[in-house]
Amino acid sequence: MVGAIASIFVVAYAAIALEHSLKINKSATALIGAGLLWSVYAIISGDAALVARQLNESVSSTAQVVFFLIGAMTIVEVIDAHNGFEVITSLIKTRKQVALMWLIGLVTFFLSAALDNLTTTIVMISLTRKMLGKSSDRLFFAAMIVIAANAGGAWSAIGDVTTTMLWIGGQITPLAIMKGVFLPSLVNLLVPLLVVSYLLRGRDIVAPARPETAPVRSNRLERNVSFYLGLAILIAVPAFKSITGLPPFMGILFGLGVLWLVGELINRDNASDDGVRPSWVEALMRIDMSSIVFFIGILLAVATLEHTHILAMLAKWLELNVGRQDVIVVLLGLASAVVDNVPLVAASIGMYSLADYPPDSFLWEFIAYCAGTGGSILIIGSAAGVAAMGLEKIEFMWYVRRISGLALLGYFAGCAVYVVQYSLLH
Repeated sequence: MVGAIASIFVVAYAAIALEHSLKINKSATALIGAGLLWSVYAIISGDAALVARQLNESVSSTAQVVFFLIGAMTIVEVIDAHNGFEVITSLIKTRKQVALMWLIGLVTFFLSAALDNLTTTIVMISLTRKMLGKSSDRLFFAAMIVIAANAGGAWSAIGDVTTTMLWIGGQITPLAIMKGVFLPSLVNLLVPLLVVSYLLRGRDIVAPARPETAPVRSNRLERNVSFYLGLAILIAVPAFKSITGLPPFMGILFGLGVLWLVGELINRDNASDDGVRPSWVEALMRIDMSSIVFFIGILLAVATLEHTHILAMLAKWLELNVGRQDVIVVLLGLASAVVDNVPLVAASIGMYSLADYPPDSFLWEFIAYCAGTGGSILIIGSAAGVAAMGLEKIEFMWYVRRISGLALLGYFAGCAVYVVQYSLLH
């Protein structure tokens, strides 16, 4: 049984990693893989009742992640539908590329921690397209946005899907992950940022001949309320969990309801015949349901490896053959540059138990950092990178030649900072 389950998962995983070459959406592959794995497991085990109970447990934990993501993605889309992100973009006035690079990098770093790395990447690249006229200049900015967004998401419980998974699973807590991973993540950004700033020294911003202007869809009050209230709700979710003890998805859905109600009360005159505001219709339609379906498929697929004890066997093999826990995690992070970090972290959660590795221990925090930032090494290694690739038509080999080395340097610098920091504090 172990051989059959492992073989199916490897084939499905390979198809997910080669999504762009095969031209088959990874969501379809993940769903097929999950269906095959659970079917084969049920048939071979011969105990359908046991497998059904295990599946119910897996669906429960998967649903918590999915509900949280749906709520968070809707809040972000509502902010964008009301032009809320102009609150940030309107403050940037500099005309020097180096100064703009630092501003963009740091804003992306902190915004990604409050939102998520994919959405932040799209917002910030849209900003640079309005400010920079030369596509060659925008390539460096887009690449640094990817690095900054992934680094920013790694130190926040809501900044990346993987950290959210670790938080919901009980492996990390919001304050501890901020305290433990913030400095390594910042170093991960600062190292490549310093090098790129040297390359761009002396250059002025060349504005587009015809700046892109988005149609005004909301008044200033609506824009400001959507931005500040939406951001406050996202940041308050960890506090909601601490106060009530309820899962994070309940807090995010409650907050979404509050944001929706306030939006309706502010301007009820623009509602359509069915009573739904146009901005809310747009926000709901823009949710990336393909990614949601992928998360469902891959989390259920990885769950079979946990229930069949394959992940536990893999963990023992790594301990015997690699030995050092920090080296194992660094290798997982490097692997996330090639394959999606969601299944990697899901597998890690199944490999190591909370009984052996309690919440906020070295293993979980280091996994959050390495899996979150390792995807920056290749443009295809993260959702943020893939989004930037599509928006600015970044070539894979251009990124490898110009950016991968810098991202790798930042990755190892952050790893060293985390290990030293942990050694000094423990």
